[in-house]
Formats: sequence, C-alpha cells, structure tokens
Amino acid sequence: MEKDVVKKILDLKEQKKAVILAHYYADGEIQKVADYVGDSFYLAKLAKEIDADTIVFCGVAFMGESVKVLNAKKTVLMPDKTADCAMAHMVKEGKIEQMREQYEDLAVVCYINSEIGLKCKSDVCVTSSNAVKIVKALPNKNIFFIPDQNLGRYVAEQVPEKNIILNDGFCPIHVKMSGEQVKKVKSAHPNALVLAHPECKKEVLDLADYIGSTLGIINYAKNSDCQEFIICTEQGVIYQLQNDNPNKRFYFVQPCPICHDMKTITLEKILNVLITGENAVEVSEQDRLLAIKPLDKMLELAK
Repeated sequence: MEKDVVKKILDLKEQKKAVILAHYYADGEIQKVADYVGDSFYLAKLAKEIDADTIVFCGVAFMGESVKVLNAKKTVLMPDKTADCAMAHMVKEGKIEQMREQYEDLAVVCYINSEIGLKCKSDVCVTSSNAVKIVKALPNKNIFFIPDQNLGRYVAEQVPEKNIILNDGFCPIHVKMSGEQVKKVKSAHPNALVLAHPECKKEVLDLADYIGSTLGIINYAKNSDCQEFIICTEQGVIYQLQNDNPNKRFYFVQPCPICHDMKTITLEKILNVLITGENAVEVSEQDRLLAIKPLDKMLELAK
C-alpha cells in the first residue's frame, strides 16, 4: 500500500512540476519521499531558488507562509492545513508597539518560527542557525527578540554587548525537556555527548556538549568521533541521524520529544494535495510585501 502511494506521489510530482520540501521533524517516510529536507534556514533559502510551479511543504503553517511570501507566483500546498506551531503565535497583542515606544534604537528580531502577522511588524527574521550572527550584525543596541525566550536568552549570552529584551514565548516541545531528564539519560550512557537545540531551557543547554540548530546537530554527530549521543530536540531528526551514522547510537529524554503537529503529515495527505490542489497557502499582497522585508534582510545578513 505504502509503495503504491509513494509511486503515485512521484508520478504526480513529475506531471505537475512539483517539488516536495520537508522539515527534519517530519516522519521518516515523509523525509524519504521529499526532494529536499532541511531546517527552517535551509528551506527558506531554497524556496527562492527552486524552479517549480508547485511546492508541497511538509511542515507547519508558518513555514508554508514564509515560502509563499518568498515565492508569490508559485503554488504552495500544505498536506495538513491544521499543522501549526503554538510558539508562532506567542507574542501578546500590542507588545511590539509597546517595546518600540519604550526603547529608542530598537530592532525587533523575529525568529522565523512565527506567524506572518509578527513578521510584518519585525525588522529582521532569524533562525536558530543564524540568530547570533544577525544580531551581532545589526547596528541597534536594543533588541526585542520574539517569540522564543529560550533562543533569545541563548543569543543574549553570545552577544553580551547588546541589550536583548526577551519575550515570554517558548516551544512546547523543547521546553518540556529538563536538566534532570538529560542527567538520567547521561547516567545510563556516560560516554554519550549531549547535543541540544537552543530552544531548550538553560538548564538543558548548561549540560550540552554542543548547542546548535537541527542541521548543526546533524552535522556535529556526523563529524564527531564519538559513537553515542543524547539528542535534545524533536525526535524526527533521528531519520537523518541514522542515515548518516548507521553505526552510532542516539538517545532521547523520556518522554520522547514529539511535535504532534509535524506528525499529522502523512503520505496520503501529500498525495491528496497533489491530486486536488487543496490547502494552498494564501497571503495577502499587503502582508507579503511587509513580511518579505525581514525575510530578505535575514537572507542578506546571513550570507
């Protein structure tokens, strides 16, 4: 059955000049059928370069919005239109305006994991892989970092010369991981290195041997001589980790960090949107023009 669905997906993709993009947090079977798999920064850059009429984006809502903003004339289809990211909405109404009134010389730095309305009010977008570089490059002394407080705190530690004001948002998946959970896995596997995403709490990052984006974690594990790793990010990354390192072992804290929104994406849903054209991402031209500025600035500063 699965082979039949995959064959139909591949055939339709050719017919419709479609490209399938998938985030590392999607299930392995989704990553396997995708043309490109990556973290949010890689996929954001790639979106501007793809030669395709249709992009099927296997991720959550904010990712599809970002791709549509960067590719206004292309059709962007989401296999599951309900797949969302709670953190993407975690800025209180009026908070950005309040900060702009309160602080002179303020730059609003928006983590790409945010809905389009927040991007429209921001000066530049960042990802976990380029946030430190971009914040350092900004001429502004005062930085309001939205929506994730944990990534913002990590950036603040790396860029102490800036006054970084934190928002109270967080990733519900990463924030559930605790230092005690990591210590428990470490006690069972004392030779394992701890690789953590900066969306984790400080108590987890303090135990990490490496802190970085999803792609950074994947590359670190691949290039390391170590044979065992404790992975502090969403478990979908295991597909690429095991592909790259069949002889290495990977462990997660318990309960295992799973983004159920990402897991709503299935092969059947990919096939359905290729057949029907349903779940096309729609962005108003006004919002697109506002949101493309911080996205383009991110791509420029991250070069």
